[in-house]
Amino acid sequence: MKNWPLFSFILLLPLQWLIVRLTGTALSELNVALLAGIGIFGAAFLLSWAAELAQLEVSQTLALAALALIAVLPEYAVDMYFAWQGGKDPVYAGYATANMTGANRLLIGVGWSGVVFAAWLRHRARQIVLPAGMSVEMRYLALATIYAFVIPLKGTLSLIDSVVFLGIFALYVRAGAQAAVIEPHLEGPARQIAAMPVRTRRAITIFLFVYAAVAIILSAEPFAESLLATGRHLGVEEFILVQWIAPLVSEAPELIVAILFVLRGRAAAGMGTLLSSKVNQWTLLVGMIPAVYSLSAGHVGAMHLDERQIEEMLLTAAQSLFALAIVSNLQFGLAEAAILLATFVPQPFFTSPFSRYVYSGFYVLGFVAIMAFSATTRRACWDLVRGWRGAVAPPA
Repeated sequence: MKNWPLFSFILLLPLQWLIVRLTGTALSELNVALLAGIGIFGAAFLLSWAAELAQLEVSQTLALAALALIAVLPEYAVDMYFAWQGGKDPVYAGYATANMTGANRLLIGVGWSGVVFAAWLRHRARQIVLPAGMSVEMRYLALATIYAFVIPLKGTLSLIDSVVFLGIFALYVRAGAQAAVIEPHLEGPARQIAAMPVRTRRAITIFLFVYAAVAIILSAEPFAESLLATGRHLGVEEFILVQWIAPLVSEAPELIVAILFVLRGRAAAGMGTLLSSKVNQWTLLVGMIPAVYSLSAGHVGAMHLDERQIEEMLLTAAQSLFALAIVSNLQFGLAEAAILLATFVPQPFFTSPFSRYVYSGFYVLGFVAIMAFSATTRRACWDLVRGWRGAVAPPA
């Protein structure tokens, strides 16, 4: 029973914000950010335990996909808000693109590299070796990344893009559901809950998922808006705030979950969570934006991207292509993580069109160089291509 005090304390973290939100208590912008942030922080812990318990019922791939999907709910909530408003006010359409591109680049630049650095600091591991099963994530990430280059070429986000991206996501979920069930290694509260009768364990698992999801949904928008209001007061450009500050807040749960996996000696699972999150954000999130936009506008219409949004989409696709080449051989080391982090950190500070094209060019040339000089990577990519037919074919 030694874990129950911790479990009870974490349960209370989202509850305090739910009480504030549902009672309509008036707070300052700073206090809203603080309390909502604490709620998101607590929900992230609950999600990590729920995902571990879910692995007792379904495949590890599907459980990690479910965790990644729920953990990025703050990002979905904020971006869908901007997309919905964009159907009525064109200014918000740009915010939707800004938020989506910032979240995707933050996930790779900080999230992926952060997992490797955490593994090194905690366990002195200089690289993370990913299991072969994670080729599922890479396969669908590659497909989404290749198609993403079409968007800056045509300069719009339309319902055609929704069909393509949502179709890729559906195939990804289907592939995850067919993976084998692996007995997970449980620790802490998850281990004690797992020892309960099956019906009790399942009920608690479902409760944790739902409770955490509700807390995140009700926390995300006020948390982001309170930070935006503070930024406006300081005279910071809104596009920058939407692209970097809001995603930093909304991405916190999945980053915390991944780091928790690493600290428990499960670095591969932590990286798997962020890989799955990237697939989710690069398919479901992008695909939903034009759909929500059209629904709000009341007619079928495409979001027309301005020059800055086109550049941001190109840069985001290029970073994804480069990162995919790095991890395609199922090994992710300190040097590679340092490159991802070093090329990401300056981006919020160098925002000219020239800078965005320079970064895009670096990522594309880096991908070409890796493919040209790394036979291991070429074989890994070829294996992804060969495995694609089996991934999309119906089961026998």
